[in-house]
Amino acid sequence: MKKLLNTLYVTSQGSYLSKDGECVVVRTEDGEKRRFPVHVLDGIVCFGNVLCSPFLLGHCGENGVAVSFLTERGRYLAGVRGPQGGNVLLRRAQYRLADDAEASSRLARSALVGKVVNARTVLRRCLRDHGDRVDREAVAGAVAVLDESAERLHRPVSLDEARGMEGQAANAYFAVFDNLILSEDGAFRFTGRNRRPPLDAVNCLLSFVYTLLAHDVRSALEAVGLDPQAGFLHRDRPGRPGLALDVMEEFRAFLADRLVLSLINRGEVRARGFVRKESGAVFMDDDTRKAVLTAWQKRKQDEVTHPFLKERIPLGLAFHVQALLMARAVRGDLDGYPPFFWK
Repeated sequence: MKKLLNTLYVTSQGSYLSKDGECVVVRTEDGEKRRFPVHVLDGIVCFGNVLCSPFLLGHCGENGVAVSFLTERGRYLAGVRGPQGGNVLLRRAQYRLADDAEASSRLARSALVGKVVNARTVLRRCLRDHGDRVDREAVAGAVAVLDESAERLHRPVSLDEARGMEGQAANAYFAVFDNLILSEDGAFRFTGRNRRPPLDAVNCLLSFVYTLLAHDVRSALEAVGLDPQAGFLHRDRPGRPGLALDVMEEFRAFLADRLVLSLINRGEVRARGFVRKESGAVFMDDDTRKAVLTAWQKRKQDEVTHPFLKERIPLGLAFHVQALLMARAVRGDLDGYPPFFWK
Protein backbone atom coordinates (compact mmCIF):
# COMPACT_ATOMS: atom_id res chain seq x y z
CA MET A 1 0.00 0.00 0.00
CA LYS A 2 1.22 3.47 -0.85
CA LYS A 3 2.31 5.51 2.16
CA LEU A 4 0.56 8.74 3.08
CA LEU A 5 3.13 11.45 2.45
CA ASN A 6 2.99 15.15 3.22
CA THR A 7 2.08 18.11 1.08
CA LEU A 8 4.23 21.18 1.67
CA TYR A 9 2.15 24.37 1.55
CA VAL A 10 4.16 27.59 1.19
CA THR A 11 2.12 30.71 1.95
CA SER A 12 4.79 33.23 3.08
CA GLN A 13 5.06 35.82 0.34
CA GLY A 14 8.54 36.34 -1.07
CA SER A 15 9.71 32.84 -0.18
CA TYR A 16 12.29 31.06 -2.33
CA LEU A 17 12.49 27.29 -2.66
CA SER A 18 15.70 25.60 -3.69
CA LYS A 19 17.40 22.19 -3.71
CA ASP A 20 20.12 21.18 -1.28
CA GLY A 21 21.07 17.54 -1.70
CA GLU A 22 17.89 15.53 -1.17
CA CYS A 23 16.10 18.35 0.63
CA VAL A 24 13.79 21.21 -0.26
CA VAL A 25 15.03 24.41 1.37
CA VAL A 26 12.51 27.18 2.01
CA ARG A 27 13.93 30.66 2.60
CA THR A 28 11.57 33.43 3.64
CA GLU A 29 12.09 37.17 3.21
CA ASP A 30 13.11 37.56 6.85
CA GLY A 31 15.95 35.08 6.38
CA GLU A 32 14.33 32.09 8.06
CA LYS A 33 15.34 28.79 6.47
CA ARG A 34 13.65 25.41 6.79
CA ARG A 35 14.49 22.06 5.23
CA PHE A 36 12.20 19.22 4.13
CA PRO A 37 13.45 15.86 2.79
CA VAL A 38 12.02 15.22 -0.66
CA HIS A 39 11.25 11.58 0.13
CA VAL A 40 8.59 12.56 2.70
CA LEU A 41 6.71 14.79 0.21
CA ASP A 42 4.18 13.98 -2.47
CA GLY A 43 3.44 17.57 -3.41
CA ILE A 44 4.41 21.23 -3.00
CA VAL A 45 1.77 23.95 -3.26
CA CYS A 46 2.95 27.55 -3.64
CA PHE A 47 0.56 30.42 -2.91
CA GLY A 48 1.21 33.80 -4.52
CA ASN A 49 4.69 35.28 -4.73
CA VAL A 50 6.72 32.11 -4.13
CA LEU A 51 9.66 31.24 -6.36
CA CYS A 52 11.28 27.86 -7.08
CA SER A 53 14.71 27.15 -8.50
CA PRO A 54 14.88 25.22 -11.80
CA PHE A 55 17.06 22.60 -10.11
CA LEU A 56 14.42 21.99 -7.47
CA LEU A 57 11.68 21.70 -10.10
CA GLY A 58 13.76 19.14 -12.00
CA HIS A 59 14.49 17.19 -8.83
CA CYS A 60 10.81 17.14 -7.88
CA GLY A 61 9.88 15.97 -11.37
CA GLU A 62 12.35 13.10 -11.16
CA ASN A 63 11.01 12.05 -7.75
CA GLY A 64 7.31 12.25 -8.51
CA VAL A 65 6.67 15.34 -6.37
CA ALA A 66 4.07 17.60 -8.03
CA VAL A 67 4.63 21.36 -7.69
CA SER A 68 1.51 23.52 -8.03
CA PHE A 69 1.25 27.29 -8.23
CA LEU A 70 -1.86 29.07 -6.94
CA THR A 71 -2.74 32.71 -6.47
CA GLU A 72 -2.43 34.02 -2.93
CA ARG A 73 -6.20 33.52 -2.62
CA GLY A 74 -6.06 29.89 -3.72
CA ARG A 75 -6.96 29.89 -7.43
CA TYR A 76 -5.04 27.28 -9.38
CA LEU A 77 -2.63 28.68 -11.97
CA ALA A 78 -0.22 25.99 -13.14
CA GLY A 79 1.63 22.86 -12.15
CA VAL A 80 4.98 21.23 -12.79
CA ARG A 81 5.11 17.45 -12.90
CA GLY A 82 7.50 14.80 -14.09
CA PRO A 83 6.96 12.42 -17.03
CA GLN A 84 3.49 10.93 -17.33
CA GLY A 85 3.38 7.60 -15.53
CA GLY A 86 1.21 4.61 -16.16
CA ASN A 87 0.36 2.65 -19.26
CA VAL A 88 -0.59 4.42 -22.48
CA LEU A 89 -3.15 1.66 -23.03
CA LEU A 90 -4.93 2.78 -19.84
CA ARG A 91 -5.21 6.35 -21.10
CA ARG A 92 -6.38 5.20 -24.52
CA ALA A 93 -9.09 3.14 -22.83
CA GLN A 94 -10.05 6.19 -20.77
CA TYR A 95 -10.44 8.35 -23.89
CA ARG A 96 -12.57 5.69 -25.61
CA LEU A 97 -14.90 5.52 -22.60
CA ALA A 98 -15.09 9.31 -22.42
CA ASP A 99 -16.31 9.30 -26.05
CA ASP A 100 -18.92 6.62 -25.26
CA ALA A 101 -22.08 8.29 -23.92
CA GLU A 102 -23.38 5.14 -22.21
CA ALA A 103 -20.06 4.30 -20.54
CA SER A 104 -19.57 7.91 -19.47
CA SER A 105 -23.02 7.97 -17.90
CA ARG A 106 -22.33 4.72 -16.03
CA LEU A 107 -19.06 5.96 -14.52
CA ALA A 108 -20.44 9.44 -13.84
CA ARG A 109 -23.48 8.04 -12.05
CA SER A 110 -21.27 5.94 -9.77
CA ALA A 111 -19.38 9.04 -8.64
CA LEU A 112 -22.63 10.97 -8.22
CA VAL A 113 -24.20 8.21 -6.13
CA GLY A 114 -21.19 8.54 -3.81
CA LYS A 115 -21.65 12.29 -3.65
CA VAL A 116 -25.37 12.17 -2.93
CA VAL A 117 -25.18 9.34 -0.38
CA ASN A 118 -22.35 11.04 1.51
CA ALA A 119 -24.24 14.36 1.54
CA ARG A 120 -27.26 12.51 2.90
CA THR A 121 -25.11 10.97 5.64
CA VAL A 122 -23.85 14.43 6.63
CA LEU A 123 -27.43 15.67 7.02
CA ARG A 124 -28.48 12.57 8.94
CA ARG A 125 -25.54 13.08 11.31
CA CYS A 126 -26.75 16.62 11.85
CA LEU A 127 -30.24 15.41 12.75
CA ARG A 128 -28.82 12.77 15.07
CA ASP A 129 -26.33 14.98 16.90
CA HIS A 130 -27.98 18.40 16.79
CA GLY A 131 -31.63 17.72 16.10
CA ASP A 132 -32.72 20.14 18.81
CA ARG A 133 -30.75 23.03 17.28
CA VAL A 134 -31.82 22.80 13.65
CA ASP A 135 -34.96 22.98 11.57
CA ARG A 136 -35.68 19.25 11.66
CA GLU A 137 -38.47 19.43 9.11
CA ALA A 138 -36.34 21.27 6.54
CA VAL A 139 -33.31 19.01 7.00
CA ALA A 140 -35.46 15.86 6.90
CA GLY A 141 -37.03 17.16 3.69
CA ALA A 142 -33.59 17.57 2.12
CA VAL A 143 -32.68 14.03 3.21
CA ALA A 144 -35.79 12.77 1.41
CA VAL A 145 -34.75 14.56 -1.79
CA LEU A 146 -31.27 13.03 -1.55
CA ASP A 147 -32.82 9.60 -0.96
CA GLU A 148 -34.84 9.92 -4.15
CA SER A 149 -31.86 11.24 -6.14
CA ALA A 150 -29.63 8.37 -5.02
CA GLU A 151 -32.28 5.83 -5.98
CA ARG A 152 -32.78 7.38 -9.44
CA LEU A 153 -29.03 7.56 -10.09
CA HIS A 154 -28.79 3.80 -9.68
CA ARG A 155 -30.88 3.40 -12.82
CA PRO A 156 -29.55 3.76 -16.38
CA VAL A 157 -30.07 7.38 -17.41
CA SER A 158 -28.35 9.77 -19.80
CA LEU A 159 -25.58 12.14 -18.70
CA ASP A 160 -27.90 15.12 -18.95
CA GLU A 161 -30.49 13.38 -16.78
CA ALA A 162 -27.79 12.47 -14.25
CA ARG A 163 -26.63 16.08 -14.13
CA GLY A 164 -30.20 17.20 -13.53
CA MET A 165 -30.56 14.78 -10.61
CA GLU A 166 -27.24 15.92 -9.17
CA GLY A 167 -28.32 19.55 -9.48
CA GLN A 168 -31.58 18.85 -7.68
CA ALA A 169 -29.74 17.05 -4.89
CA ALA A 170 -27.14 19.83 -4.55
CA ASN A 171 -29.85 22.48 -4.36
CA ALA A 172 -31.65 20.58 -1.59
CA TYR A 173 -28.40 20.03 0.33
CA PHE A 174 -27.20 23.63 0.20
CA ALA A 175 -30.72 24.93 0.95
CA VAL A 176 -30.33 23.54 4.48
CA PHE A 177 -26.55 23.91 4.81
CA ASP A 178 -26.94 26.89 7.13
CA ASN A 179 -28.55 24.54 9.67
CA LEU A 180 -25.22 22.76 9.99
CA ILE A 181 -23.50 25.98 11.07
CA LEU A 182 -23.96 26.07 14.84
CA SER A 183 -21.79 29.11 15.51
CA GLU A 184 -23.71 32.16 16.67
CA ASP A 185 -21.32 34.47 14.82
CA GLY A 186 -23.42 36.22 12.19
CA ALA A 187 -20.40 36.45 9.87
CA PHE A 188 -20.79 32.75 9.14
CA ARG A 189 -24.31 32.66 7.82
CA PHE A 190 -24.86 30.76 4.58
CA THR A 191 -27.54 31.84 2.12
CA GLY A 192 -26.38 29.96 -0.98
CA ARG A 193 -23.38 28.75 -2.91
CA ASN A 194 -21.39 31.39 -4.78
CA ARG A 195 -17.89 31.42 -6.23
CA ARG A 196 -15.46 33.26 -8.53
CA PRO A 197 -15.27 35.21 -6.34
CA PRO A 198 -16.85 34.00 -3.07
CA LEU A 199 -19.10 36.65 -1.54
CA ASP A 200 -19.08 35.53 2.11
CA ALA A 201 -16.80 33.80 4.60
CA VAL A 202 -18.44 30.37 4.32
CA ASN A 203 -18.16 30.27 0.55
CA CYS A 204 -14.60 31.52 0.81
CA LEU A 205 -13.73 28.54 3.03
CA LEU A 206 -15.61 26.06 0.85
CA SER A 207 -13.91 27.22 -2.34
CA PHE A 208 -10.47 27.11 -0.76
CA VAL A 209 -10.88 23.60 0.65
CA TYR A 210 -12.33 22.39 -2.67
CA THR A 211 -9.13 23.67 -4.32
CA LEU A 212 -7.03 21.63 -1.89
CA LEU A 213 -9.19 18.57 -2.54
CA ALA A 214 -8.92 18.98 -6.32
CA HIS A 215 -5.13 19.23 -6.06
CA ASP A 216 -4.85 15.98 -4.07
CA VAL A 217 -7.27 14.06 -6.30
CA ARG A 218 -5.55 15.27 -9.44
CA SER A 219 -2.17 14.14 -8.12
CA ALA A 220 -3.59 10.71 -7.24
CA LEU A 221 -5.02 10.23 -10.74
CA GLU A 222 -1.75 11.19 -12.36
CA ALA A 223 0.13 8.81 -10.06
CA VAL A 224 -1.83 5.81 -11.38
CA GLY A 225 -1.49 6.89 -15.01
CA LEU A 226 -4.94 8.34 -15.70
CA ASP A 227 -5.42 11.65 -17.48
CA PRO A 228 -7.04 14.04 -14.96
CA GLN A 229 -8.32 16.23 -17.80
CA ALA A 230 -10.55 13.62 -19.49
CA GLY A 231 -13.65 13.31 -17.35
CA PHE A 232 -16.92 11.44 -17.71
CA LEU A 233 -19.31 13.75 -15.85
CA HIS A 234 -17.31 16.94 -16.39
CA ARG A 235 -16.75 17.07 -20.12
CA ASP A 236 -13.66 18.37 -21.87
CA ARG A 237 -12.87 22.03 -21.38
CA PRO A 238 -9.42 23.61 -21.79
CA GLY A 239 -7.68 23.90 -18.44
CA ARG A 240 -10.33 21.96 -16.51
CA PRO A 241 -9.30 18.68 -14.80
CA GLY A 242 -12.56 16.91 -15.64
CA LEU A 243 -11.74 13.49 -14.17
CA ALA A 244 -10.36 15.04 -10.99
CA LEU A 245 -13.63 16.94 -10.59
CA ASP A 246 -15.55 13.70 -11.18
CA VAL A 247 -13.69 11.75 -8.49
CA MET A 248 -13.65 14.56 -5.93
CA GLU A 249 -17.47 14.75 -5.99
CA GLU A 250 -17.78 11.87 -3.50
CA PHE A 251 -15.39 13.62 -1.07
CA ARG A 252 -16.99 17.07 -1.05
CA ALA A 253 -19.65 16.71 1.64
CA PHE A 254 -18.09 14.41 4.21
CA LEU A 255 -14.52 15.68 3.91
CA ALA A 256 -14.40 19.25 2.59
CA ASP A 257 -17.76 20.53 3.86
CA ARG A 258 -17.42 18.90 7.28
CA LEU A 259 -13.93 20.35 7.68
CA VAL A 260 -15.30 23.82 6.99
CA LEU A 261 -18.14 23.25 9.44
CA SER A 262 -15.74 22.04 12.14
CA LEU A 263 -13.51 25.09 11.71
CA ILE A 264 -16.50 27.40 12.10
CA ASN A 265 -18.37 25.56 14.85
CA ARG A 266 -15.25 25.07 16.98
CA GLY A 267 -14.24 28.71 16.63
CA GLU A 268 -10.97 27.84 14.87
CA VAL A 269 -11.64 30.56 12.30
CA ARG A 270 -12.92 34.02 13.22
CA ALA A 271 -14.76 36.75 11.37
CA ARG A 272 -11.73 39.04 11.67
CA GLY A 273 -9.78 36.57 9.56
CA PHE A 274 -11.74 37.52 6.43
CA VAL A 275 -11.47 40.66 4.33
CA ARG A 276 -14.16 42.06 2.04
CA LYS A 277 -12.95 43.89 -1.04
CA GLU A 278 -14.71 46.79 -2.75
CA SER A 279 -15.94 44.37 -5.41
CA GLY A 280 -17.76 42.39 -2.71
CA ALA A 281 -15.34 39.46 -2.88
CA VAL A 282 -14.35 37.93 0.45
CA PHE A 283 -10.85 36.54 1.09
CA MET A 284 -9.18 34.99 4.12
CA ASP A 285 -6.04 36.45 5.65
CA ASP A 286 -2.75 34.60 5.94
CA ASP A 287 -3.32 33.34 9.50
CA THR A 288 -6.72 31.92 8.60
CA ARG A 289 -5.30 30.28 5.48
CA LYS A 290 -2.59 28.62 7.58
CA ALA A 291 -5.20 27.40 10.08
CA VAL A 292 -7.21 25.81 7.26
CA LEU A 293 -4.13 24.17 5.74
CA THR A 294 -3.11 22.76 9.12
CA ALA A 295 -6.61 21.37 9.71
CA TRP A 296 -6.65 19.86 6.22
CA GLN A 297 -3.35 18.05 6.77
CA LYS A 298 -4.50 16.81 10.17
CA ARG A 299 -7.81 15.56 8.80
CA LYS A 300 -6.04 13.48 6.16
CA GLN A 301 -4.26 11.60 8.95
CA ASP A 302 -7.56 10.27 10.36
CA GLU A 303 -8.06 6.57 9.74
CA VAL A 304 -11.19 5.18 8.11
CA THR A 305 -12.31 1.76 6.91
CA HIS A 306 -12.42 1.78 3.13
CA PRO A 307 -15.89 0.50 2.13
CA PHE A 308 -14.59 -1.55 -0.82
CA LEU A 309 -11.22 -2.79 0.43
CA LYS A 310 -12.47 -3.33 4.00
CA GLU A 311 -9.10 -2.08 5.28
CA ARG A 312 -8.17 0.74 7.65
CA ILE A 313 -6.34 3.49 5.80
CA PRO A 314 -5.49 7.16 6.45
CA LEU A 315 -8.17 9.31 4.87
CA GLY A 316 -5.54 11.03 2.73
CA LEU A 317 -4.86 7.72 1.00
CA ALA A 318 -8.49 7.37 -0.04
CA PHE A 319 -7.79 9.62 -3.04
CA HIS A 320 -5.10 7.22 -4.24
CA VAL A 321 -7.28 4.15 -3.63
CA GLN A 322 -10.17 5.68 -5.57
CA ALA A 323 -7.79 6.55 -8.41
CA LEU A 324 -6.65 2.91 -8.51
CA LEU A 325 -10.26 1.71 -8.51
CA MET A 326 -11.10 4.13 -11.32
CA ALA A 327 -8.14 2.78 -13.32
CA ARG A 328 -9.34 -0.79 -12.78
CA ALA A 329 -12.85 0.17 -13.87
CA VAL A 330 -11.48 1.86 -16.99
CA ARG A 331 -9.41 -1.20 -17.87
CA GLY A 332 -12.45 -3.44 -17.37
CA ASP A 333 -10.99 -5.29 -14.38
CA LEU A 334 -14.04 -4.25 -12.34
CA ASP A 335 -17.68 -4.32 -13.42
CA GLY A 336 -17.99 -0.69 -12.40
CA TYR A 337 -16.42 2.08 -10.35
CA PRO A 338 -17.07 1.63 -6.58
CA PRO A 339 -17.42 5.10 -5.00
CA PHE A 340 -16.25 5.93 -1.49
CA PHE A 341 -19.18 5.78 0.95
CA TRP A 342 -18.64 7.48 4.30
CA LYS A 343 -20.27 5.98 7.38
